[in-house]
Amino acid sequence: QLQASGGGLVQAGESLRLSCAASGFSFEHYCAGWFRQAPGKEREGISCFSSSGNSSIYADSVKGRFTISIDNAKKMVYLQMNLLKPEDTGVYYCTAGPFLGLLLSDVDYWGQGTQVTVSS
Repeated sequence: QLQASGGGLVQAGESLRLSCAASGFSFEHYCAGWFRQAPGKEREGISCFSSSGNSSIYADSVKGRFTISIDNAKKMVYLQMNLLKPEDTGVYYCTAGPFLGLLLSDVDYWGQGTQVTVSS
């Protein structure tokens, strides 16, 4: 199970930190990541961190603003979101998958979403 938290309503330019707790498995053997779905749009991959390869990837739309991190001891993955924009608004989902990728097909496990709303 994946449990995400930390969403909320912020103004453009502000920051939020999302957290996700895993239960029943460890992120050590997965790429732990985040997807989001904006209103009326398809779900898209935002970032993924692979503990085995100690590497991460980001969607172009969030590069330089978002940072993913992981605490395997606590079975937690985080997404620090800075300089938020209204277009970052959406439901954010915590994920785990076997590959370092941002495709829907790269995901094995989905958490429930947490709403992020960025006002202009």
